[in-house]
Amino acid sequence: MLVGGLLLVLLAATSLNIGVFDFNGKSPFFVLWQVASGDSALLLSDKYVIWDVRLARIVMAILIGSMLAVSGTALQGLFKNPLATSDLIGLTAGATLLAAISIVLGGHFREYLPDFLQLPLVGLSAFVGALLAMILVYKISTSQGKTNVVIMLLTGVAITAIGFSITGFLIYLAKDDQLRDLTFWNMGSLAAATWTKNLVLFVVLIISYSFLLPKGKALNAMMLGEKDAEHLGINVEKLKKQIVVITALMVGTCVAFSGTIGFVGLIVPYILRLIFKSNYVMILPLSAIFGAVLLLIADTISRSIVAPTELPIGILTALLGGPIFIIILLKQKKSIR
Repeated sequence: MLVGGLLLVLLAATSLNIGVFDFNGKSPFFVLWQVASGDSALLLSDKYVIWDVRLARIVMAILIGSMLAVSGTALQGLFKNPLATSDLIGLTAGATLLAAISIVLGGHFREYLPDFLQLPLVGLSAFVGALLAMILVYKISTSQGKTNVVIMLLTGVAITAIGFSITGFLIYLAKDDQLRDLTFWNMGSLAAATWTKNLVLFVVLIISYSFLLPKGKALNAMMLGEKDAEHLGINVEKLKKQIVVITALMVGTCVAFSGTIGFVGLIVPYILRLIFKSNYVMILPLSAIFGAVLLLIADTISRSIVAPTELPIGILTALLGGPIFIIILLKQKKSIR
């Protein structure tokens, strides 16, 4: 935890210092100090770049990376399989689909909604999409208290295919401004980071972690099987419902603000499991830190490798996650033999 925390601080400082904007010879850290101290000599352009662009984006990368990694870890513990991540079992596709529907078709029914639902419509739609996808996957793949992993993954493939096909149709119908938004959802980006969004993400993170992080022992018990976990005093059905709803909340919120960023929930738990085996008491809190580390590294690379433009962050995480996914499949193939 200490090493991960120090690494995260070091990466955040490095990321803050990387960018094409010229602060007229001043260090970005000096400009940040001017912002914090309320220096009257601070230029508005400098304040905007350091505070509203770079620092807001760094914080969003930390929050979203942390939540995606923890959601993947929790799902893997629930389904007792390292392939059970939000993007592989259809949660991300479900969230993206309903967010796309609200972007393209929201104008037709937004005026009929109460005022308090109009602004967060896309975020709420993403949450509902993730929740519905999670419930559907769980219902189809679970029979008599046992989850068939093959059926779970195939259900996720089907949901993803349906989601992408409908999203493609919405892209065909979309106007120019809607098309830009949909492209953002499909490839993933943190370029739209704001402090208001970060506040919402932080609130969701605190609520979610207060429920999930203490569940390490319960998930360890689930590795023995649901009946054995019940004998140890675990309320299995309650645990399932909590993980399903909270995971959907985290994934839906992340998709609403950053679009589709895949494989974070696969890469981080896989690496941690190599070190700590399947001890979720250790893996859950560590995934919260190293998920933030992974996404911050990916975002820093994405906005600097082809500067002054940026590479969609979803492309980088997919390039990292694809080979690890193949490695996991090969290991499972050997274990079956």
